[in-house]
Formats: sequence, C-alpha cells, structure tokens
Amino acid sequence: MGILSLFNLEGKIAMVTGAGSGLGRAMALALGEAGADVSVVDINAEALRKTASEIEKMNRSSLVIETDVTNIGDVNRMVERTVEVFGKMDIAVNNAGISGGGIPAEEIDEEVWKKVMDVNLTSVFWCARAEGRQMMKQQRGKIINTASMSGFIVNKSIPATSYCTAKGGIVMMTKALATEWAKFHINVNAIAPGYFRTPLTQKLWENPDTYKEMVEMTPMGRIGEPPELAGTVVFLASEASNYITGHILVIDGGYTLW
Repeated sequence: MGILSLFNLEGKIAMVTGAGSGLGRAMALALGEAGADVSVVDINAEALRKTASEIEKMNRSSLVIETDVTNIGDVNRMVERTVEVFGKMDIAVNNAGISGGGIPAEEIDEEVWKKVMDVNLTSVFWCARAEGRQMMKQQRGKIINTASMSGFIVNKSIPATSYCTAKGGIVMMTKALATEWAKFHINVNAIAPGYFRTPLTQKLWENPDTYKEMVEMTPMGRIGEPPELAGTVVFLASEASNYITGHILVIDGGYTLW
C-alpha cells in the first residue's frame, strides 16, 4: 500500500457540523476532495446547500441536514439520517460553535454563559455520544472535535472566560472519550485552531489595533486561512492516523509558543 493511499477517503462517509461557513465548510470540502461522501450539518440551511453543491461538483454525494446541535432530538436525527441515506458513518467532525468572547467575566449573565456552554461544549458531547453509539455498532470510526488554542491559553486583550472554559472542556472531553471508546476501535481526536479568518472572527480583524496585536503575537506573522485546516482534518479522518487517539492538534501559526 502506497503512503498516499492512506489518506484516500474513497468509500468513506463523513458528517461535519457547522459546515455552512468558515472552518466547518473548509473541512467538509477537504473531506469531499479526499474522496468521502459528506453529510453537511448546520442551523443555516441556505449556507449548507452552497457547501453541498461544491462537494457535489467533486462528483461526491452530499446530504444537507438542517440541525440545531443544542437539541438532542435533532442531533440523534442527524446521525440516523446519515446512516439511513449512506448506510454507515465513518467520520464525524463536531465543529459547530459560536464566539462568546468580548464580555468581561463580571458582566456575563446566565443567558450568555448558558448559550456559550450549550453550543460550544455540551452540544459537542451530544454529537459525539450519538456518533459514538453508531460507531460502536460498526466497531470503528473517527471522531474529530473542534477545540481551540483557547483551551490551552487565555486570549490576550479579549475577555473570553466563557469561551476558554468551553474549549478547555472539549480538550478533556476528547481525551476522556478516547480512553472509553478505544476498545470499540473509535479514534477520538481534536483540532485546536488559533486565529483564523472566518465570518465568526471578522469583527476582530476590522479593528486595526487588534489585528496588529494578533499578527505580532503569531510567530508566522499572519492569520490562518480556513483551507489550511484541510490537510489536518483529512489526516485525522484517514487510515494514516489509525494509532492516534486522544490527541489535540494545535494549528495556530505558533501563537501558543510564547
């Protein structure tokens, strides 16, 4: 078997949440380009249709599933629907999230705190639980969570206690699930992006002072672009990463090095 064949996802079925835009869209397209058929999941159906159309132009199948990932019933149905249409689920990328930054800790109210936790942390568990149950039946699968470098460091100059707390939770959740589900041949890993240029972070880059500071604090001297996650998600979804589980792969241009 040639080394490049380990990265080939032909015949695999993937599902990506938050696939309507930003990092989720980029990862869904990458999995499609690598050969997988992809269920794309988001609360924004119109955005999903655009992502699905791009995947289908690669001669891959794509299923649009409008889903509120904070709703357990919706989450269970998205997995059931994927398996109903494609017959299995080999890869699941739990990426849906919101920013939650910019509010000082002493000013965070219950509603904001709960929303950040529900979307960025609790929903990831509900998704992983539903995916894991299906993969246990199959006795194999790859789950990839989207954490953040903010699960390891505190964002400078941006109050982000709720966001950092949620992403730190994903880091430990990923490790815990990896240990519990290894016996079912399920790999559970996470990607921890640094600052990337997405619709979610656009307001940050509109402030020239913030942009300058973030670039200066990144050794590579720039902000990441969503397609730069393509190789990482394909690697973690492929046979090339079969002996990797419970790992959090930080992609931040070196931001967390100092």
